[in-house]
Amino acid sequence: MVEWPEGYGRRILAEVDSTNAEGVRCAATLSEPTWIMTHRQTAGRGRRGRPWSEPVKNFAGSLVLRPSEAPGVAALRSFVSALALSDAVLQIAPHADVALKWPNDVLLSGGKLAGILLESSGQGGRLTHLVIGIGVNLYSTPEGVAPGVFAPVSLREATGVEVSQERFLTHLAAAYAAREAVFVRDGFAPIRAAWLERAARLGEVIVARTGTTETTGRFETVDADGALVLSTADGRRVIPAADVFF
Repeated sequence: MVEWPEGYGRRILAEVDSTNAEGVRCAATLSEPTWIMTHRQTAGRGRRGRPWSEPVKNFAGSLVLRPSEAPGVAALRSFVSALALSDAVLQIAPHADVALKWPNDVLLSGGKLAGILLESSGQGGRLTHLVIGIGVNLYSTPEGVAPGVFAPVSLREATGVEVSQERFLTHLAAAYAAREAVFVRDGFAPIRAAWLERAARLGEVIVARTGTTETTGRFETVDADGALVLSTADGRRVIPAADVFF
């Protein structure tokens, strides 16, 4: 039986515009790392301001932290979160075909199961808070996905396993606490190694696109700063931020 992790708070809401927005609003009042989950999210969003649709019974939650590390190190929690999310899925559906897509998506049977969005605020080179938003297609998939984006998949449809939002939160919170402890104690190296073991298309040719460039190359690794490393016809390329296409 998975239990709620010690030292983490929990707030369950019937409805909210965005769990990340709620996390930002209440961050200053929280005395411990706190998960915020809602049964209905009305204005979810993903990377680069894209909307994130949240059908009924799917999961929407955010973890609010006050990290002590520099912003660049704290941002590596996107990898911590992705690992924990895949851990939670495998606890619930042990035979699930789960893979991690750089920089912050979780795939199931080749489709997009979940996305992660980090938002932060700070001053003087230090963060006052970090909010890690996670959306998971537990029960069904959203409609109207843009062309070229990974087709969405739900846990129920792909594995036949149904899990409630609150039970999933408990699994996710416990898995995250375990990975966070490793990150704080041992740094990014063990997180990076574990992430690469589940990386989608590692060693294969992929495409990394930004707003102005497109780079095609063999997915070589993720470096110590979390950047994508591609082996291209023009040599080794290190890409700190992009959208990846297979």
